[in-house]
Amino acid sequence: MNLSTLNFESMVYLKQALYSIVVLCCMFFIPNSVSSQTIDHIAGTVVDKQGEPLIGVSILIKGTSIGTITNADGNFTLTNKTMQNPVLQVSYLGFIPQEITVTGLSPLHIVMAESTKSLDEVVVVGYGSQRKKDLTGAVAVVEPKDLNNIPVATIGDALEGRAAGVQIISSGVPGNDPTVLIRGIGTINDASPLFVIDGVPVSSGLGELNMNDVQSIQVLKDASATAIYGSRGANGVVIVTTKHGTTDSKPRMNLNYYFGIQQAAKIVHMLDASQFSALHNDMMTNAGLAKDPAYANPASLGQGTDWLGALFTTAPMHNISFSYSVGGSKSSYYVSGNYIDQNGIVINTGYKKLTLQFNSDTKISDKLRFGNSITLNHDIRTNGNYNIQNTMLALPTQPIYRTNGNYSGPVAQPIWDGDLVNPIGLAKTVDNATNGYNIIGSIYGELEIISGLKLKSTVGLQGNLWDSRTWAPEYTWDTSINSQAYLSEQYNKNFTWNWDNTLTYDKSFGKHHLTVMAGTSAQENQYNYLNGSVQNFASELTQQMSNGTSNPTVGGDASSWSLLSYMGRVNYNYADKYLLTGTLRRDGSSRFGSGNKWGLFPSGSAAWRISKEKFFRNIHFVDDLKLRAGFGITGNQQIGNYSFASALQTITYNFNNSIVSAVVPSVMPNPNVQWEEQKQTNVGIDAVVLNDRIDFTIDGYLKYTDKMLVPMSVPITTGYSDVYVPSINAGKMENKGIELTVNSRNLTGKFKWSSSFNVAYNQNKVVSINDTVPMTTGSIGLNYNLALIQAGHPINSFYGYVTDGIFQTQAEVNNHALQVPGNDPYNRTSPGDIRFKDLNNDGVINDKDRTFLGNPNPTFIFSLNNTFSYMGFDLSIYLQGVAGNKIFNANRIWDEGMSVAQNQTTAVLARWTGPGTSNSMPRAIYNDPNENTRPSDRYIEDGSYLRIKNITLNYTIPQKWLKSVSLTSARVYVSAENLYTFTKYSGFDPEVGASGIDNNVYPVTRTISMGVNLGF
Repeated sequence: MNLSTLNFESMVYLKQALYSIVVLCCMFFIPNSVSSQTIDHIAGTVVDKQGEPLIGVSILIKGTSIGTITNADGNFTLTNKTMQNPVLQVSYLGFIPQEITVTGLSPLHIVMAESTKSLDEVVVVGYGSQRKKDLTGAVAVVEPKDLNNIPVATIGDALEGRAAGVQIISSGVPGNDPTVLIRGIGTINDASPLFVIDGVPVSSGLGELNMNDVQSIQVLKDASATAIYGSRGANGVVIVTTKHGTTDSKPRMNLNYYFGIQQAAKIVHMLDASQFSALHNDMMTNAGLAKDPAYANPASLGQGTDWLGALFTTAPMHNISFSYSVGGSKSSYYVSGNYIDQNGIVINTGYKKLTLQFNSDTKISDKLRFGNSITLNHDIRTNGNYNIQNTMLALPTQPIYRTNGNYSGPVAQPIWDGDLVNPIGLAKTVDNATNGYNIIGSIYGELEIISGLKLKSTVGLQGNLWDSRTWAPEYTWDTSINSQAYLSEQYNKNFTWNWDNTLTYDKSFGKHHLTVMAGTSAQENQYNYLNGSVQNFASELTQQMSNGTSNPTVGGDASSWSLLSYMGRVNYNYADKYLLTGTLRRDGSSRFGSGNKWGLFPSGSAAWRISKEKFFRNIHFVDDLKLRAGFGITGNQQIGNYSFASALQTITYNFNNSIVSAVVPSVMPNPNVQWEEQKQTNVGIDAVVLNDRIDFTIDGYLKYTDKMLVPMSVPITTGYSDVYVPSINAGKMENKGIELTVNSRNLTGKFKWSSSFNVAYNQNKVVSINDTVPMTTGSIGLNYNLALIQAGHPINSFYGYVTDGIFQTQAEVNNHALQVPGNDPYNRTSPGDIRFKDLNNDGVINDKDRTFLGNPNPTFIFSLNNTFSYMGFDLSIYLQGVAGNKIFNANRIWDEGMSVAQNQTTAVLARWTGPGTSNSMPRAIYNDPNENTRPSDRYIEDGSYLRIKNITLNYTIPQKWLKSVSLTSARVYVSAENLYTFTKYSGFDPEVGASGIDNNVYPVTRTISMGVNLGF
């Protein structure tokens, strides 16, 4: 080492030493030194990697409740009066969160990197959780943030269209849970999925939850995902987790409120008084009967009574909720309350619900923690006594009220005035309500035995207590008389408890990651009810059971079931490249006989992340690409509790002139009844491309139901009932389909545009049914069954006659197959009647000429959501629809029948009145001698629709406007639900139910609402 080098190094060391001494002096003698200064004003800008400002980024001083969000230019300011060198927590949806220590007064310039959140987010699966990128099965994730501003009373309604392959069929009835079907209908029995709320399997759907309390929603669709639930996983599983507090967080409170106005989205047009009276005259004349003198001059009767206008009303809806969360180093809490008050669009219907949520987590030590989730609610359902169909049929020539204020009724003979009881009178005077008291709760404890090995025990409870009451007063409304008041009451109690224990080992070994879970589950249910009724009350003021004096009845029943399960799952991951999952569950159920109580439900799946392979590294536009495949067997135990045994009933009979009671079997036992079994194969692709701008998932599946339980054919000669029959494992059903989900971020920067699209194709087919013996279904009374379940056809396919136009002349009637013979011109097939096809060419139209008319199951279900953001404004436009299904509009059997004294739709104005006047709408004739109203393709309509499901515009108020009122966030919005439906369907609404039969269905409502979300 030469001297010059030594001198240079000495100078460097000397300078470093002097600098250190100066810094130490500053630390001790200068109060506002850099290392410990209190910075009272913090400002900065947040941008993305392209330098574009980010709007609405959350900035929070760690350990405090002091926070703000960035403005339209990405700028923010904060006031800090207590902390030295504060740490900022910076977070924004779709970007990697950061923590930044503030060490100076200069404005901050924060650059946020986009995250692959869609891959790294943790999703809840059965008895555990996984990163989404590690999934090998078909699991859909629904973001609760997309649901919070939708003006509906239940979570189920808000889920409609949000997940590919999940069909949600909403009901307009206030508070009613929708029908949920995952990948089509898989059984003729209960096809509803299993709902799991905070680890508790529930039977009541999702209606008991407050939407603002939901943290995550996962839908398990294929057998490799649902097999961990064994005998309850055949129809899919919906897992809901509610919010919990977070540790080391300051108190936070949120208040949400919206007010909405509801109305019927569409009203079917009925005849007015003039039009009806003219129709009635035609109907009487064509039948050779005397016309009603009151209808001598139809034009003079005018519009008459609008019965539907009196039944439907504009209805308000209120929803208010609050939540409070706080967390320390050891414990955290989340408490919330929600109140819904929803009037129905049909008079005297409504729904009120009060919900309380209390969740907590406590860390006793580094190894032990406890927690709970409890949901309590009380609801009141005002069910009313409405009949939409009868309201449509009520005569426009009859007023609602008489001049004395009483409700009206028919006054002339039924052939002229009909015999319907005043539907508005019944809707307003009959009280029919249900009160419910519900709890869903779980308590857990988790112990880490050694590193990576955890034991968790969870005890859960679902309890439902509900009582229903119906009061019908006595009345005399002209010829409609109810001479005795009626009171009926029922009390129900349903409790289900479960106890789950799991042992989970989670460990990484270099590139290998292994998760092994083994556990047990026990579940037991008890249900009982008591009901009674009585008639004839001395006064309407004494509406108690003890005050009725005639026709008392009493009834009641009880049932129970239990389930014991053993389960295991192995997840193996090598280098995030090769993933394997295997599950096995063994269930024992009390619902089956001694030889068939236990069932085994295995599944296996694998995934290959191709994007991790060396040969794929040069394909830069693909961020992640994964192939999946799986197979599994699941079961269905929703068959009733005692199918293996004979049902007993008590009867009375006369023996030696004495009334004797006896207990006799009414249903033949089937000790060999087994589980319904479902085998499902699934293959899928998950991909993220273009720097996380687009992600998509494609799944193809084949779902095969075996040993499906169907009613047994029991000869009457056995002595058992041939109506109430046992179930036997004699059916098979198949569903196959393809699902596609695409999410994209189309534009970023100040103006943002993101889209989410999903579409699912499903084809259903009954493979076999009780040795080829078809089943009739879809009964609507009048001995009409509108559908048939038969091998080779989709479930619930419509079945009936095929029309072939209208007979224009008597010669056409004579030259066609015999329909209704006779010499009486008023009681036989005549010109103006429907011509039905002679499908078997035997010259006679009879039951043998019926055939399959249509499929009620949609071929496609789809949705598209677009969200636009600019300068604090967010606009969301959500479209949803189905295609390829048919609807049997059974309402038209009555309101286009033109055969009795009932009102009809305006469609009958195009009825046949002479040769050449119509080839689709038959003549009007009393008593319908040709049976023009028989089930036929006349009533089959296209059920496809595209609905503007929701449009929401919201504005996030700038933080600088909120400081003076101590708010951390504020947002206002307006929203429209079910705004408009594009459809060819002629009824109220094409969303009529899984059966596809529209028969007195409460229509889906349009709701316009405005609301506010406040954070404190």
